[in-house]
Amino acid sequence: MSTSGLKAISPVPTAADFLDIVLSKTQRKTPTVIHKNFKISRIRGFYMRKVKFTQDSFDEKLGAILSEFPMLDDLHPFLASLMNVLYDKNHYKLALGQLRTARHLIDHIAKDYVRLLKFGDSLYRCKQLKTAALGRMATIMRRQKDPLAYLEQVRQHISRLPAIDPNTRTLLICGYPNVGKSSFMNKVTRADVDVQPYAFTTKSLFVGHLDYKYLRWQVIDTPGVLDHPLEDMNTIEMQSITALAHLKSCILYFMDLSEQCGYTVEAQCKLFHSIKPLFSGKPTILVINKIDVTRLEDLSPENRALVQEIMDTEDVQCVQVSCYSEEGVMELKNKACDALLAHRVETKLKGNKVNSIVNRVHVAQPVPRDDVERPPFIPDIVKEKKKYDKTDPERKKLLRDIEAEEGGPGVYSLNIKSNYLLANPEWKMDVMPEIMEGKNIADFIDPDIAEKLEALEREEEQLQAEGYYDNDEDILDSEDEREAVEMQKSLELKMQSQSTKKAQKNQARLPRTAGLRTLSELTTSLKKAGYDPSSIQQRAEMLAKVQGAKRSRAEAEMDVDSEGESGGEEDWMDVDGEETPNKRVKDNSGEVITKSSRAPRTNRQLAGLRDEQQASKAIRLRNLGQRGRNMLAKAGESDRAIKVKMPKHLFAGKRKAGKTDRR
Repeated sequence: MSTSGLKAISPVPTAADFLDIVLSKTQRKTPTVIHKNFKISRIRGFYMRKVKFTQDSFDEKLGAILSEFPMLDDLHPFLASLMNVLYDKNHYKLALGQLRTARHLIDHIAKDYVRLLKFGDSLYRCKQLKTAALGRMATIMRRQKDPLAYLEQVRQHISRLPAIDPNTRTLLICGYPNVGKSSFMNKVTRADVDVQPYAFTTKSLFVGHLDYKYLRWQVIDTPGVLDHPLEDMNTIEMQSITALAHLKSCILYFMDLSEQCGYTVEAQCKLFHSIKPLFSGKPTILVINKIDVTRLEDLSPENRALVQEIMDTEDVQCVQVSCYSEEGVMELKNKACDALLAHRVETKLKGNKVNSIVNRVHVAQPVPRDDVERPPFIPDIVKEKKKYDKTDPERKKLLRDIEAEEGGPGVYSLNIKSNYLLANPEWKMDVMPEIMEGKNIADFIDPDIAEKLEALEREEEQLQAEGYYDNDEDILDSEDEREAVEMQKSLELKMQSQSTKKAQKNQARLPRTAGLRTLSELTTSLKKAGYDPSSIQQRAEMLAKVQGAKRSRAEAEMDVDSEGESGGEEDWMDVDGEETPNKRVKDNSGEVITKSSRAPRTNRQLAGLRDEQQASKAIRLRNLGQRGRNMLAKAGESDRAIKVKMPKHLFAGKRKAGKTDRR
């Protein structure tokens, strides 16, 4: 688990806020109306529910705090030690223990008072028991004021910690204060660590990241460490010691030979030897910084001997850099990363995983069965074989050489047949049989076809020379050709007849110019055809009488003024087929209006209404009544009613006693 995993912790409320949250939630989420006339079982249930709900709320909130804060025993040793340095693990464990105890006590109080409420005999007594239960819970929570405040401070500090992953590839920078650790960190990573010309500028761990060989590396800048006993070190220094002790990393120990940091070379060498046990099993690089001021060669012999002693230590490499002029910075980065990669590979090979695999692998070694020497046999032909030489003119021809000779790539086509493996090599270039419908086409080809074709061509040339094709008429050489021409003609005639049939298919049986026929003409043609037209004649006469009666009635109703006008036209159909004119109706002014027989006699929209004014009023009232339904987007009263959907927040909050299943 990295420090980034510690950051997802919710804020811890103060004791007073804790109580407000829980009690207000109880008030909102449980029924609030009770009456002395209710059944005693209902009163008991009302107050028991209050107590149980309060206990559940306390349990939920305290449980969330206890689960979110990490257990030190479950953390990586580096993170556990870092939290011990920063927050004191005894205080931390004590605070969490007090909250755990408070939760346990609140559970017991709720259980005891619910048991007492089961035997409450009045509203007053039940209410007093509820008040006592909530009061005791509140008292216990008020006592947790200090643990809650302490844990909130811890949470805020954890959120500001850098995201250190203790298991990834890490470069750890350490040394005396003000030797240039942060300056190097700013050069190789995108971190922005504060750099000042005084000691202890860096007061906590800083993390930066760099990319090397397509891998992500974290670089940790530690605060400066002074050379004094562990128990005398302050919190700032202890962070560096914790990182050195617990992180698997490459150690970059920075030294300032110019002594501008305020510490002598001797003191810096002593510090290296005092914290050297923390470097065991880790690749270490001695970084001599600020070479733009003082180089290793410029040191006095005494100081040079002290530095040389460190350089001669096993697993220690030396690199000289200047963060000011950037000399050697990239070289140091590459060297440190390579050293750590090599160390990690070596560690994995030495680890238990490799041993467990090696135990299951058996490597067989050949053992001689006697003392007789058996040298390898190499045939003479192999020994005599010459090595291929491009420049040798007598070399064996390769396919590439053949390709170059015959036009190069794109022109040369490889003959695949030359690689066929057949019983007789002479068959390689034979023509492949072409199969069609299961039969070989070659079997049906006349072997003398080429000769026959040549003879035919010669004959054609001779006929052409003699002027055989000069006349325009078709020259039919044989009976077969004549038959073919006749067949073609008959086929054309057949096609023509078919097309005419098709055209006549949709033609009218009677010509359009025929017009209507009179009854006398119809009866005559029917008699000629051998049919009896008497029934049709009788029906036509009966229809004529009906039409005549209708006409006489209409004429009787007409005015005398219009008699002359209407007398000239017949409004019934004569037996011999004269057209029926339209009906004539007299309007208010006495003029005759011709009406189509298909038009409706009355306007149905005005049926049952006195006049048009009353009709328009009825339409206006109808539209007014429809307006409300239009606003609700309904066509009419018969539509299914769409009730207002109440959102969830309208069902939440204070509620009366009763069913709760509607949520």
